[in-house]
Amino acid sequence: MEELRTLFKAGPGGVMTDDVGVITGDLELLTRCDPAGEVTTLVTYEGAEEWYRLTGGSTHLHDAKDHEPLHRTLAAVLNRPIG
Repeated sequence: MEELRTLFKAGPGGVMTDDVGVITGDLELLTRCDPAGEVTTLVTYEGAEEWYRLTGGSTHLHDAKDHEPLHRTLAAVLNRPIG
């Protein structure tokens, strides 16, 4: 299973998780993609150990090679350091 990670800063509204609701601040994005193209997206506070499922963050890719572009796009959308 391939994993990709990116640090980002959530905007004023934060990001919604299935596990604990909205989280804000300095966060880390983790996407996991298995060989069949199943993607799971998690977030955590930077430096923390507990991960939370990003609401709406699971998907299926037709080609697992699309994992990296998907991850980059998610990181760009979530990163809102000035709102």
